[in-house]
Amino acid sequence: MNTSDSASQALLDHLNILRDAGVRYIALDGETTQIETLYGQGEFDSTIAEPGPPVSATLTSATHSAIQRTSDKATPPVPRKDALPASALSLPDQEVKLPAKKNAAHKDTPPMPFDPEEKMTLEALSGAVAGCTRCQLGHSRTNLVFGVGNPNADLVFVGEAPGRDEDSQGIPFVGRAGQMLTRMIENVIEIPRSEVYICNVLKCRPPKNRNPEASEIDCCEPYLHKQIEIINPRIIVALGKFAAQFLFATDTPIGKLRGKFGRYRGITTLATYHPAYLLRNSSQKRVVMDDLLKMKAVLDGAEPKIEILT
Repeated sequence: MNTSDSASQALLDHLNILRDAGVRYIALDGETTQIETLYGQGEFDSTIAEPGPPVSATLTSATHSAIQRTSDKATPPVPRKDALPASALSLPDQEVKLPAKKNAAHKDTPPMPFDPEEKMTLEALSGAVAGCTRCQLGHSRTNLVFGVGNPNADLVFVGEAPGRDEDSQGIPFVGRAGQMLTRMIENVIEIPRSEVYICNVLKCRPPKNRNPEASEIDCCEPYLHKQIEIINPRIIVALGKFAAQFLFATDTPIGKLRGKFGRYRGITTLATYHPAYLLRNSSQKRVVMDDLLKMKAVLDGAEPKIEILT
């Protein structure tokens, strides 16, 4: 138990002793019988209240002694907006207990289906994780969406998570956003889509395309890391807010990350907008084109300017 918990328990034990002795009201007696300052917000309903405002009160029985402050220089209470009525200062009739600390019940996460230290091919890794149910998404997916493309690619694109079309087909970026990504690769970078590798941080679709949860990321990150390790690309492109913030371990908005280089596990990584964002905001196609041309220059041998430090 930490210092705060020990102090709280000691206070509650003292209050329980007073309750057993018949005390129903408490006050702090200064220099007069009229109580000037009384600490606490009042009745303890299984919580420890924060300091309250000055409240005037008297004992309801002459046989009940007031509890005196241990120092005339005691720290004054923190002001509050609303004063509590004196009736709120009564002690409860039942024993006061600290609220039990809730430990979230959870099932043990199944072990990884492969040895992270083992040297393996993408095909072997894909087969190993095909039946993954390490998180809740494994029980609701139609297909696990592992990745697609050249296993020896110099360029890897990483998105957030599969959508409906991807979940249905088991292939990343096959819907409208995927068609946009194909145009970005083939018309701007000028290489066939089949020559790059495309995957997502999550391998299963979150229900209704909600944001990934921390536990889901924890389960899937080893898969992404192993994919990147096996491919060993020269450059990674993070597509969209979630992928960029995850790869760079930051909560900086995508608007401030896009167009900048950082590193993911030592590999040069560029952030840009997600293709789905461009479908809704066609005016941003120009800036994404500029981002990709900057990345292409690095792919052709230019030295990247690392601006995102992790």
